[in-house]
Amino acid sequence: MKTWVKKSIVIMVAFLTFGLITPTHEIWEAFDQNPSNRASIGPASATNTALAAEPDSSSDEQIHIQEEEIDYNALLMDAAREQSYIKFGTKIGPKISHEFDNIIFPKMEEAIAMTVASLDEHSLASLTISEKPSGNYGEKIFNVINNDTGSDVIRFHVRTEKRPQEGYYYNFHYHSVEDDFMAHYNLGDIYWEKNTPPKWLS
Repeated sequence: MKTWVKKSIVIMVAFLTFGLITPTHEIWEAFDQNPSNRASIGPASATNTALAAEPDSSSDEQIHIQEEEIDYNALLMDAAREQSYIKFGTKIGPKISHEFDNIIFPKMEEAIAMTVASLDEHSLASLTISEKPSGNYGEKIFNVINNDTGSDVIRFHVRTEKRPQEGYYYNFHYHSVEDDFMAHYNLGDIYWEKNTPPKWLS
């Protein structure tokens, strides 16, 4: 098959699938092995090439099935966990990771799942996780954002609390758009120690 035809197919597939699917070498082998897809020498070669480049309905169905299989909820959860550990940094993360993974993060997942449960597929696909947790002693871990509107749907925070004669605790909580982010929904506490904890992102 001519190089320009291959390039045209690659561009067409990438355009139709927004770059999610790229043709592999198996596609070229299938074209080369099937005599009906080979361009013949002569006046009919342009027609044959056009037919070979034309996508069939079965490939459209495969693309559609692959798009349906995207688990947007799982993508949100993965990004949420990643941003949490970015905020913790290498000084805090290793010390609180066990309690965070087993106690706090499952509650975060539950809060996100409840918030997005009523959304349709398009609205769910438009949600993203903010990528800049606050440093120093700021509370922000991440926000779940609706890209269509540019507004936050849910905000996750962690507050450093000093309790007399006990020491420092990390209080994890979130705020929801449902009450205009006024209420404080507690997710749980993780004890640090009596010494002042390091700054976030350190």
